[in-house]
Amino acid sequence: MNNNPKRTPALTQECIADLCEELTQLALMIAESREIGTLIAEELHKRLPTLRSKLVSLEEELASQEYEREELEALYGVSEAIGSSLNLPQVLNEVMDQIIRLTGAERSFLMLVDPATGELEFQAARNMDRETIASSSFEISRTIVNQVANTGKPIVTTNAQMDPRFKTRESVIGYSLRSILCVPLRARGEITGVIYADNRIRTGLFSDHDRDLLTTFAGQAAVAIENARLFANVVNAKVLRDNVFASIINGVITTNVDGHVTLCNRAAQDILGVSEESTIGAHFAEAFPALESNLRPLVEEVKTHGEPVVDVESEITLPGREPIYLRNSLSPLKDANEETQGIAIVLEDLTEQRKLESRYQWFQRYVSPAVIERLPADPQRLKLGGQRQEITSMFADIRGFTDFSLQHDPETLVDVLNQYLEIGAKAVLAEDGTLDKFMGDAVVAFFNAPLPQPDHILRAIRTALKIREGVDYLHQQLPPAYQLSYGIGITVGDAVVGHIGTAQRVDYTAIGPSVNLARRLQEAAAPGQILLTRLAYKRIQGHIEARLLPPLQVEGINEPIETYELIKLK
Repeated sequence: MNNNPKRTPALTQECIADLCEELTQLALMIAESREIGTLIAEELHKRLPTLRSKLVSLEEELASQEYEREELEALYGVSEAIGSSLNLPQVLNEVMDQIIRLTGAERSFLMLVDPATGELEFQAARNMDRETIASSSFEISRTIVNQVANTGKPIVTTNAQMDPRFKTRESVIGYSLRSILCVPLRARGEITGVIYADNRIRTGLFSDHDRDLLTTFAGQAAVAIENARLFANVVNAKVLRDNVFASIINGVITTNVDGHVTLCNRAAQDILGVSEESTIGAHFAEAFPALESNLRPLVEEVKTHGEPVVDVESEITLPGREPIYLRNSLSPLKDANEETQGIAIVLEDLTEQRKLESRYQWFQRYVSPAVIERLPADPQRLKLGGQRQEITSMFADIRGFTDFSLQHDPETLVDVLNQYLEIGAKAVLAEDGTLDKFMGDAVVAFFNAPLPQPDHILRAIRTALKIREGVDYLHQQLPPAYQLSYGIGITVGDAVVGHIGTAQRVDYTAIGPSVNLARRLQEAAAPGQILLTRLAYKRIQGHIEARLLPPLQVEGINEPIETYELIKLK
């Protein structure tokens, strides 16, 4: 509809009553008159203008009422359409289409205030063909839009080109704008946006009645739009919450106060081997029977005291799987009145960590802790090679073990060997030495690497004495046939220390003449004897008692070696 029909003060009922009265009087006159033809003609001639006028009024009134009915139907349809959906784009497009239908506008635009910036942003734009207008065609009067948004008062102009308020505005002139209608959108007492409709061809399209109608419609639209925006925020918040919970590496389970599961995130499903369908809505005990026995007292504690319980470790067993180690934290879910409405349970899966810790503990038995601490976090950064530095080397070998091995079964052999090797390893580690390797029944160690130790020679001396003491103590517990002794050699000198091997197998070890000499001294040592080179003795002679031995001829060295036997510490 392009124009509103002019309204008349007469009511439809009055027009019909007057017409009926006129016809009744005419009929009576015809019935009483003898000169029927003449009288009818004269009377009709007199009364036809009046009848015609009343019929016109009746027609206008009926047209007006029909328009009002269409307006009411349109408003009802708008309310029904925009109230039946919470999809914001769908609501906005429906609002735009109904505005064009109600006002006969060529185009309609809807702008909403951005809560973050306070600026008006285009949200929907439609034309009379119910098509979305591209952003490149957003040619409107910003002056009118901003004025309505700032004042909250609607504006209608029948010809913006001639309207003294706007005819000098560049947008009005440049875009050839004529009929313009703009009303504010209000929600909760605040202006949330504007509705703008125009026609760039026709003038006089909009009236005050259109303004009032659109203002009424805008009130309904604002509520629907606000509801859709709130719903979108709720949906987005839920999606965000679900995404957050889904991305959390720890398991999260929530229950209501009755113990029924309300949330089980993806991590919890993976940890416990369950599906969301089997848990949501089920009672906690039924959904997670493996957890229930361990967590039941903790859940009751949280319910009773309303305080969180954190970092409680537990071990659970699931069918067909290895034991799972969990760190559990439970917190109450409270409402605004601090009433507990449920429980939140966070599960941290420690299974892999426990495996790594176990492997690390075993690894420590193979490699000195000092070496482990110096390993780079990224294995790719570990480079083969070493550096020259002074170290103290120690070789400790069990005397008579070869003959012992021929007299006992392998199980006994390994058991006895491990007891002696444990004495040697503990003694080395007690002095922060680097346990290089076990060579059969020998313990190989060095000091002053990888960490510097100014007293490295003295540390090696104390290690050797602890080995001897440990063997003496072990002999008190073993039968004479199992009583063996170490022969130990200690040297000091330069060696190349570092990671030696290949990309697949690496040892942290020391290589050099002084290391080889320590082995030769160990080979020459009698059971329970500790031999030192002259250099090692001279460096710490103020701390030890030692006995000079005859020069020792060793393999690979031409000249005899001046050797000392360690007696004890001073």
